Amino acid sequence: MRREIKPALAALGFLLAASPASAADPSALYTQHCAACHGGDRLGALGPALIPEALGRMKPESAMAVIAEGRAATQMPGFGEQLSRDEIAALAGFIQQPLAAVPSWEMADIEATHVVSHPPASLPKRPVYDADPLNLFTVVEAGDHHVTILDGDRFVPLARFQSRFALHGGAKYSPDGRFVYLASRDGWVTQYDMWSLQIVAEVRAGINTRNIAVSEDGRFVMAGNMLPHSLVVLDARDLTPVKVIAVTNGKGQSSRVSAVYTAPPRQSFIVALKDIPEIWEISTSETSRPVFGGFVHNHEAGMVEAIGIQSGLFAIRRIELDETLDDFFFDPGYANLLGASRDGAAAQVVNLNVGRRIATVPLPGMPHLGSGISWKSEDRTLIATPHLKESAISIIDTKTWRIVKRLETLGPGFFMRSHENTPYAWTDASLSQRRDTIQIIDKRTLETVRTLTPAPNRTVSHVEFTRDGRYALVSLWEDDGALIVFDAATFEEITRLPMRKPSGKYNVWNKIRFSEGTSH
Repeated sequence: MRREIKPALAALGFLLAASPASAADPSALYTQHCAACHGGDRLGALGPALIPEALGRMKPESAMAVIAEGRAATQMPGFGEQLSRDEIAALAGFIQQPLAAVPSWEMADIEATHVVSHPPASLPKRPVYDADPLNLFTVVEAGDHHVTILDGDRFVPLARFQSRFALHGGAKYSPDGRFVYLASRDGWVTQYDMWSLQIVAEVRAGINTRNIAVSEDGRFVMAGNMLPHSLVVLDARDLTPVKVIAVTNGKGQSSRVSAVYTAPPRQSFIVALKDIPEIWEISTSETSRPVFGGFVHNHEAGMVEAIGIQSGLFAIRRIELDETLDDFFFDPGYANLLGASRDGAAAQVVNLNVGRRIATVPLPGMPHLGSGISWKSEDRTLIATPHLKESAISIIDTKTWRIVKRLETLGPGFFMRSHENTPYAWTDASLSQRRDTIQIIDKRTLETVRTLTPAPNRTVSHVEFTRDGRYALVSLWEDDGALIVFDAATFEEITRLPMRKPSGKYNVWNKIRFSEGTSH
């Protein structure tokens, strides 16, 4: 009979702090029971990396439960029969320890992981279904590490496939919406064909990846890594590795990547660094073009080039800041960037044309700018962002860069969404005791007009709209969860589809057309 693990959870703090004589050395336990699947260096093999960066917010008690009971819908077995409670606790503590040094992951390592399952030339010329390919949703189900492709007209799944462990950073599409690119926390990038409903290629671009972006012309995918400190350029056709860019400041200091996004009008990727106060603008065009601030570093030549010209494909223009940025949001024209650090009390407005900060916006309470939205209000554009540590939505005028409204909410939330065809914005309070609520805000009056409680005492989060904005999809973010579909005008529930902890859903049309209510 399997040993009972629950009593160990209650005593976890004691177990992790103690070193009971009965427990074997945790590194020896790891080598014996874990290394074959997760790698002797804990950086992953058949199974995911077991390091703090890859485990994310997994609590020690959750790690103990997985070690004891295994993980559903994966090859992870349970070790509750083989290991004692002390040994399980020791292992859980061991995998939460940081590595002694930043590991390397060079071009040869990346190339060795590259697999093309369905070459692009073999793919069909048209979709294999009769649904609208531009009104599909990619739904990430974190509960059992699967992805569902959902028809946004009939609300029926077209396909469901097993994903890499712990997808994050949002799904990104090719400009025509045919391919979706997904990144896992432990560095795997997956290319999936939305027409034939099958995986095209995979590659491991890093050991711990922050997020990915697709260039405006659909030629490249860029992965921003926390481990190692690098950016990796992939050929978007089949994820063939193209280039590895070391993230350094030329003075021997390296940095993790906070975020990377594409800036279509600028023909560039914009990168925020977590440990160096700089923004990088990386060209996706072979054509040189003028810039008006910052400086350009040519990695091939190993030198700083003349200020004023951004020269060629993957040339890096650096913009120095006063503080590092953890996340950022563009204004609709991509001339300005609003960014903030997680522990700061204010956000910086950086004009990308002149290459410097032009304003400061007081935004305490950890704004989640990557989940911000913007919309037109008469003759001005407003940006709204939720806060991770305060019960508020901050609404900012991009003409003056002043806060025009601080709207109180029921609790800190993670996501905010809208659509150009609706006058309403939807936001959650998923980081609070009111995690079961969705608040609906009128974008014209900047007031809350409705509060929904789709599943009392259960977490609801991450709203996304259909292509036409008629319906809003809400995640019941529980292991036995669901997608709940609402009429976006009447706020009435239409249907709910059972799913395993749907953490995010991404509409093809809204993402490729950069809908004003969808994160980019």
